[in-house]
This record gives sequence, structure tokens and C-alpha cells, in this order.
Amino acid sequence: MKNHIFISIHYLEIGGAETSLIGLLQALDYSKYDVDLFVYSHRGELMQFIPKEVNLLPEIPEYAQIERPMKDALRDGYWRIVLRRLIAKRRFARYKKSKHPVDNGAVFGYVFDSVTPVLPSLEYLGEYDLAISFLTPHNIVADKVKAKKKAAWIHTDYSKIDVDAELELPVWSKFDHVVSISDQVTENFLGVFPSLKDKIVRIDNILSPKFVRGRAGQLPPEVVNKEIPKEDGVTNLLSVGRFCYAKNYDNVPDICRRIIESGANVRWYLIGYGGDEPLIRSKIAEAGMEDRVIILGKKSNPYPFIKACDIYVQPSRYEGNSVTVREAQILCKPVVVTDYSTARNQVNDGVDGVIVPLDNEECAHAISELCGDLLMQECIINNVLTMDFGNLAEVEKLPLLLYDIFE
Repeated sequence: MKNHIFISIHYLEIGGAETSLIGLLQALDYSKYDVDLFVYSHRGELMQFIPKEVNLLPEIPEYAQIERPMKDALRDGYWRIVLRRLIAKRRFARYKKSKHPVDNGAVFGYVFDSVTPVLPSLEYLGEYDLAISFLTPHNIVADKVKAKKKAAWIHTDYSKIDVDAELELPVWSKFDHVVSISDQVTENFLGVFPSLKDKIVRIDNILSPKFVRGRAGQLPPEVVNKEIPKEDGVTNLLSVGRFCYAKNYDNVPDICRRIIESGANVRWYLIGYGGDEPLIRSKIAEAGMEDRVIILGKKSNPYPFIKACDIYVQPSRYEGNSVTVREAQILCKPVVVTDYSTARNQVNDGVDGVIVPLDNEECAHAISELCGDLLMQECIINNVLTMDFGNLAEVEKLPLLLYDIFE
């Protein structure tokens, strides 16, 4: 008899966690599992890659309002959701006042805690053998889904984000298992929630080299070269990701300026989208890097552009376990990552990539040196050519969540 699995995620826009979910879905053996996928808002370029064997559940309008602009939700009559989101903001304001200094990351915990009670129950779907909350809000699977076992995924570095641990611990505690994507992610998470140690199971992000390489060849070279032109003596750097605080793109213009001043001739391309775009553009103007730091915007298929660049750079302030870094390695690019806490879980410095300081000046110096060291670039390329970055076997860990085999 097949196991019946429920999986939830907010949407399937381009992103690391979303890409890793597609990797998991594509790796599953559907002779063993029946999968219901609940996407709160049916949007995003990755929707097209949901395997045909997966039962995509209908969108429920109330769930689609969780991250929608409140004025739009109110206009369409979802006043209860809007009211709860406003209550969440007031609750967070009190928390922020009592916990100085604090960033705005914790507000999402308050939103999910306030909104979930007024969302429709999903228990009409029946009882599942396993319910997976693949990305926050975990409150929904915790409170709205009936299942024999429940598992929640960690996709970020909990040492770098602000959370109200007293608010979130009861949510995590409702799950039988907490799935971590790396040992460092586990360590940082347990620094905030030490009591959850016995719930941790490690399952790495699942990536298919065949999928990545196949998509990398889907655009004609002339289309890619029009946006990332090959120029004699110019090293093309590329970064891909959401325009948000974690990715640190607001510091790219200053880093790029320092690289240019060191004598290296580079252009740095940014692919992505997000709320920090106005900030990044202002920093580009401030640094005078308008012809050096180029925002290409959102790309439904970033892989041909990764394939076309000379060096892939992940300049993040923090990461859980960067999917894009692994994709760049699959495409045999020299990879540069800043020294965020989980970087060494993924990159062997000087072997399959280079780890550089997060400080702008030191970062620029290290990138400039790599731009001029063609031998090092070639060495990294040759090394990644011999490495198997595929990890489809990670899907075989799913029974750990179903049957507690590790206990």
C-alpha cells in the first residue's frame, strides 16, 4: 500500500527552497507514494515542473491572502485576514519595543500565529501518513492538517535572523520531526531551540544535475550574450537570488567599485527580484557603478546565464545551504562565496570554490585576485568537472520521517 503524503509551500517562485522542493518531487518514487501538494498561491515559474504524478490541490482563496498586499485582500473582501494581519503588526510592535535592537524578521511569526486560526481547516482532506511543511508558515500544517506524522523543514540560518523563540517553540514542538539541510543549519537552529534536538533529521536539498544542465541549454547563445556580452579583457561576475537583506546585494556596488579600483576589469550582473531593488539601485548610483553593476531582473530560467558567466559570486550575509551555489558548481563555474556561517558546509576553499571575507574591502581584494588568477579558475573548473553534485539518494531518507527508523 502506498503512503499518502501532504506537502505545503507558499508559492513556487524562483528561489532556493522552492527549487529544492521541485528536486524532491522529481526524485520521489510514485509507486511508493501518493502526494498531495498544497501551494497556497498558485504562482511562480516553477509550477510547470511539478511532476504529473503529483496531485496539485486547488487553491483556497483565504490561504492566498497571507502574503498578498492588504489593500488588495481587503478590496476582495478578505477583511478577517486583513484584521488578523493588523493585529499581528500591533503584537510585533510591542515585542519590538521590549526587545531592542531587533530586525523585522520576527514579524512573520506573529502574522502566521494571528492568521492561521481564521484559515479554513484542511482536515476534510482526510488523514495523511505524513504531512510536510516545506517552508514557513509551519503553523498551517501544525494546526490545519491531520496526519500520523508531521515534519517541518529548516531552510535558513537561525543564528542570523530574529525570531521570538517563545512564540515559535510551541509551533515547532507540534512536529514529530524537524528536517535540517546541513549540520551547520542544525547547530544554529539548536542555538535558538535546544529542546528540539531529538526531533532533528538531516535531509540535504535535492538537486538533479540533469535538470540543471538541461535547462542551461534551453536559450540560444545569442540571446544570453545580448544580456551578458563577452568582452575582451572583461570578467563577467554573476549573482542570482532574491533582492533582500540576506543576499547582501546592497553592498555589491561598493565591492565592485573597489574591484575596479584595484585594476580588475569586471562587470557584475544581478538576476533576481524583491523589495531591496530600489536600495540596490540607489547604491549603484552612489558608487558610480551604473555601467558596471547591471540588474537583469527576474529570469524564469537563470541557468543559461549562470553557464555564460566567468565567475559566480554568492555575496550573502547569511544562507541556510545555498541551492544556487550548488547549481553553479554543477555548471562548472568558479564559485565565490562570502564567509557566512554555513559556507564551509558547501565549499571546500580553494578546491571547488573560494571563500572570501564578508568585509567589502577584503571581499573585493579576494575577488580581484581570483579574476587575475586564471590558473586558479581553471583548477576549480577541473575539480568540479570530476565531482558528482547529484544527491537524488537523499529522497531515500523519507522513511525516516514516516517510521522513525532512526530511533
